Amino acid sequence: MESENGTVITEFILLGLTQSRDIQLLVFVLVLIFYFIILPGNFLIIFTIRSDPGLTAPLYFFLGNLAFLDASYSFIVAPRMLVDFLSEKKVISYRGCITQLFFLHFLGGGEGLLLVVMAFDRYIAICRPLHYSTVMNPRACYAMLLALWLGGFVHSIIQVVFILRLPFCGPNQLDNFFCDVPQVIKLACTNTFVVELLMVFNSGLMTLLCFLGLLASYAVILCRIRGSSSEAKNKAMSTCTTHIIVIFFMFGPGIFIYTRPFRAFPADKVVSLFHTVIFPLLNPVIYTLRNQEVKASMKKVFNKHIA
Repeated sequence: MESENGTVITEFILLGLTQSRDIQLLVFVLVLIFYFIILPGNFLIIFTIRSDPGLTAPLYFFLGNLAFLDASYSFIVAPRMLVDFLSEKKVISYRGCITQLFFLHFLGGGEGLLLVVMAFDRYIAICRPLHYSTVMNPRACYAMLLALWLGGFVHSIIQVVFILRLPFCGPNQLDNFFCDVPQVIKLACTNTFVVELLMVFNSGLMTLLCFLGLLASYAVILCRIRGSSSEAKNKAMSTCTTHIIVIFFMFGPGIFIYTRPFRAFPADKVVSLFHTVIFPLLNPVIYTLRNQEVKASMKKVFNKHIA
């Protein structure tokens, strides 16, 4: 049945990551290992931060939310991709495609804004320590959390509204293993030049500006701590280095995908796999492995529950 915007197709066929059965099997095993070993680590981070009274600082509050966002994000693409690896025909309904796209950008946009909030937290803690408790009070932290959730929602709903207005009358083959803006737009039965520019502005420019702003903020922080004591300097350096690593992993693939015209490149699927499946599982682990307080609390929680 044809909808109001001219769409007549009811489902999309996903061409998948690759047509090679051997590579599919290898990726399936690797993703499954990542999923069932590292994903519980995200929930362990959340449980540890909520259980330990010593981890009440805003940094840990935001780290717990980062783990929650990444755990939620990892449920959008990975489970369906694992099922599709075992299926001959990979099909997703039109509504399912729009839903997947919405949550992908909702949680992804929220996470990008959360990294901005975490950079602000580190700037105040290192460069304005006397004002830290006043600026980063619990009420302000919850207000920032609400703002980033709203920001992610607005960012995502803009994408969805533009796509819902496009007519889809065939073909219906998506050259990817999940639904995302660049591939879906290509299937519209109309000229999408203006829509593509709007999408680049919404996703690409937002990603690029956040990335450059974050790098600039950490550059300021690193310049300010050069004259600090060795212990304080080392701790700040460790924290900032961790954040910068995550920033490159988070925003690098996003910049590659969304800041250029929507045309296919051979590396697109590999970058998308890393961006949507691998990185969300590794992100909180990177933070945790470089944070002595969280690691010590995890050991206490683990020893307490097995004793």
